[in-house]
Amino acid sequence: MCGIVGLAGFTPVNQSIYDALTVLQHRGQDAAGIVTIDAMNHFRLRKANGLVRDVFEARHMQRLQGNIGIGHTRYPTAGSSSASEAQPFYVNSPYGITLAHNGNLTNVGPVRQRLFENGRRHVNTTSDSEVLLNVFASELDRSQRYPLTVEDVFAAVTATHRIISGAYACVGMIIDHGLFAFRDPHGIRPLVIGQRRLDDGRTEYMVASESVALDTLGFEFMRDVAPGEAVYVTLDGQLFTRQCADAPTLSPCIFEYVYFARPDSRMEGVSVYSARMRMGQKLGKRIAENWKDLEIDAVIPIPETSCDIALEIAQIIGKPYRQGFVKNRYVGRTFIMPGQQVRRASVRRKLNANRVEFAGKNVLLVDDSIVRGTTSQQIVELARDAGAKRVYLASAAPEVRFPNVYGIDMPSAEELIAHGRNVEEIRAMIGADALIFQDLTDLVEAVRADNPTIAQFDCSVFDGQYVTKDVDQAYLSYLDALRKDDARALQLQSETENLELHNEG
Repeated sequence: MCGIVGLAGFTPVNQSIYDALTVLQHRGQDAAGIVTIDAMNHFRLRKANGLVRDVFEARHMQRLQGNIGIGHTRYPTAGSSSASEAQPFYVNSPYGITLAHNGNLTNVGPVRQRLFENGRRHVNTTSDSEVLLNVFASELDRSQRYPLTVEDVFAAVTATHRIISGAYACVGMIIDHGLFAFRDPHGIRPLVIGQRRLDDGRTEYMVASESVALDTLGFEFMRDVAPGEAVYVTLDGQLFTRQCADAPTLSPCIFEYVYFARPDSRMEGVSVYSARMRMGQKLGKRIAENWKDLEIDAVIPIPETSCDIALEIAQIIGKPYRQGFVKNRYVGRTFIMPGQQVRRASVRRKLNANRVEFAGKNVLLVDDSIVRGTTSQQIVELARDAGAKRVYLASAAPEVRFPNVYGIDMPSAEELIAHGRNVEEIRAMIGADALIFQDLTDLVEAVRADNPTIAQFDCSVFDGQYVTKDVDQAYLSYLDALRKDDARALQLQSETENLELHNEG
């Protein structure tokens, strides 16, 4: 999962893009990058691993000159998490193109090979975003003219849609031409566009992953970019849009509403905050009807996404809502323990139980979802250690039984606690006294209520139905291999750092 932003303006955009990335930080904390085009038609680029506030210092911001730029916050899905994978990427031909991408391509292997054999283009990283950039660049190169026309840009997007498959919301720039953005024909990953009118009558345009980025910078929300649609803004501020997909169908990722998006964002006409409230209402009614025998003393959210959900549940079942966990917002880097050990230890570093809300009580813990189950198990133990008599656990999402292939970092099926197990088996592994999951139909209804015209969501992590219809076991095995390679690389890096620390000591 990543955050993207693009801004075509008439004044320096470096600070605005930085501010937008800070409110999109929740979409990716692994790396960040900004690239601008200066007055000399040169790319000005800064990207590195780390949070936005750590990647960009004053000296970097001063170098990011120009009135047009794009930015990216990265959360790695498959492949390396090294600094070389940070975005935006750029190519020098044709003209000079830079691109940032949120999502994941599902046919990246064959496309990469085709680029090398037929397009004579070498992709230097494991990132599918670099593949996507080179596909677009290769198609744009077919125009063989300068300057490019609007038709040339939209033709390149149309051809790109026909070559690649998967989930992608993209933003990029072409030297001496302008800013472009486009979205996959299924609209799996979000993308919005906004405008800001200046006092002199000119209009600046901005695209971003979420509407909250527009709000922060004072841009007026125009609309969601449609599935398959392309946006092009010239350097002199002219806006062009066109549908570039052959058969677009809206299938937004439902997990955006469950967990990833900020509650103050709107996506496809749906308030994320309202959707989560309705998730709590649906789940609360289910608990009231089917779990009457539970003696619940308090409803306690697992911070932070589930807070609004838990409040609705508490009101419906008539039990007190309590903040039983305190979250440490300043958790530092873990230098020693890799992999699963880090995840287990980090729970107690991130959360602490407020004993007064647990001692001698039967508590209903509420989480947005349960993926691996490791965190849930640790949190149940935290509640018991704090004195809880019985610990019940409710999930605002159904059982996550299948891997995500569209840009969310979810493990292979074997690592998912719900894969191949029934609810009772999951409950026993987590150690809860009762385990309650949201019904998928209720989840869809909760999200769709604001916009009944959404006919279909991507619910593949719950039902295994992948909307691109090209995901098979071979591709899932390929993703699993990439994740294992990345894990081995991290293990080696950790061992090297530990050896260096030992030698220094």
